[in-house]
Amino acid sequence: MSAMPSDLAGQEIAGYRLEHELGRGGMAVVYRALDLRLGRTVAIKVLAPELARNDVFRRRFEHESRIAASIDHPHIVPVFEAGEAQGVLFIAMRYVRGLDLRALLDREGPLPVPRAARLFAQVASALDAAHAHDLVHRDVKPGNILVAEGTDPEHPEHLYLTDFGLTKKSLSLTGFTTVGQFVGTVDYIAPEQIEGKPVDGRCDVYGLACVVQEALTGAPPFRRDDDLALVWAHLHDPPPPTGISTEVDAVLGRALAKQPQARYGSCMEFVTALRRAGEGGARPVRPVPRPPAWAAPVFLTPDEPDEPDA
Repeated sequence: MSAMPSDLAGQEIAGYRLEHELGRGGMAVVYRALDLRLGRTVAIKVLAPELARNDVFRRRFEHESRIAASIDHPHIVPVFEAGEAQGVLFIAMRYVRGLDLRALLDREGPLPVPRAARLFAQVASALDAAHAHDLVHRDVKPGNILVAEGTDPEHPEHLYLTDFGLTKKSLSLTGFTTVGQFVGTVDYIAPEQIEGKPVDGRCDVYGLACVVQEALTGAPPFRRDDDLALVWAHLHDPPPPTGISTEVDAVLGRALAKQPQARYGSCMEFVTALRRAGEGGARPVRPVPRPPAWAAPVFLTPDEPDEPDA
């Protein structure tokens, strides 16, 4: 694939003036930009020029962009516009002021289970909403979870899921990935992605579980010396214990099952189980105590005469 332009800052694309680079990957660069029509700050993702020259990719990109833009969810970064201009494909999204989860974990270290469950419930709801539209993220990782200021003291952080990889599925269909390559980040990739099998929302359950284990322990479930050994671990090795509790380990073990059908059916189901595990498991239902004998109700049978009046 051709290299991305070194720097487009200062240029205009489709009515957006690119101000400065926010991040860069192998096939796209994200800029902070000014929407010249509305005067608002946005984030613009500019894809590699070679992608725009592939007709199949461009059609898939347009289709998936429309799906992503149609999802109105408080924890998904809104897509304002997507298209082609000046020979490149671009996506205009809300600019989120804050940091990503990677920066939060680097700053604060491992999170307690109750806080992690509260935060990841936001991510889980976003993923489940995408799955309801048949859109699978495929690359859940700390860098794709943005942390903004919350609305009140009870909700100090507001999380956004970003980079639905509108291009990821398209790449796999257009020859830009080859045998032995897969879309996703190796630390968080599901076994079925590695094997090139069809994926659904349970692929994101696995990726989210990898991120959750990192948030709880400081490291994703599998750490190896090279990518090949890491891929083998995702395919064959059981996840290591967290050292938190057997209940938490059981929840993560199910979410990280090698076979998709053995995992939780949704991301919210997984996070709900994690929250309960952090509370020590399901709370037992206490039986209602029997009343003392003197408080028991008295029933008269037909054979029993009424007591005479005093």
